Amino acid sequence: MIAIGSDHAAYEFKEAIKAYLDEKGIEYKDFGCFSNERTDYPLYGEKVAKAVASGECDKGLLFCGTGVGMSLAANKVKGIRAVVCSDCYTAAMSRRHNDANILALGARVVGLDLAKMIIDTWLNTEFEGGRHADRVAMICDIENRNCTNA
Repeated sequence: MIAIGSDHAAYEFKEAIKAYLDEKGIEYKDFGCFSNERTDYPLYGEKVAKAVASGECDKGLLFCGTGVGMSLAANKVKGIRAVVCSDCYTAAMSRRHNDANILALGARVVGLDLAKMIIDTWLNTEFEGGRHADRVAMICDIENRNCTNA
């Protein structure tokens, strides 16, 4: 299951992506926001990140104006490797080499059709492991030395 969340700036974008996921038969859980009324992106970045970190959801999709704020908030949760992507190559490499578990997109940066292609690429690309697993382990070691949150 995919955790999904947005702020008000990307609410309509998120709703369009949900319809796309429905068409593809991909299960998701929406952690908000639930309208285009002004809200704060860190609230939803944390909710999605906690759902992924706890194993409640396998991966996460986050949307805000640029994707940057959401990724920053999500990356504060231990165990999260959230990436902002605006192209399919970066999306694929973030999965292959970094085992990214949350994808953040900017509704004001990426058009809806491109977003669908990026999401498809990201969801369908597997982690390669091998030397990349060693590097992800190094990232986790840095996190463990510097973060106290669960």
